[in-house]
Amino acid sequence: MREHLGFLKTSSVVVKIAAWVFLFLGLTGGISLFFGVIPGNPRWMGAVILVIYSFFFLFFYLVARLADLLIQVIKEIKKE
Repeated sequence: MREHLGFLKTSSVVVKIAAWVFLFLGLTGGISLFFGVIPGNPRWMGAVILVIYSFFFLFFYLVARLADLLIQVIKEIKKE
């Protein structure tokens, strides 16, 4: 298990970065749709985009936190 700690740490960081990128893109896209900056789309689609990208952010961030928790569990088991 010890040899997988580096992979878990790296993947946790990558997934957290992806989560924040999804949130940023969702906020910019949703807000620009909501305020009518992008023509041809209804304004309510902005709210839908915000909800969808917020879900993706929470999902990816939760996966990264679970990987962090798994790292801590492995370290605690190795101490004993």
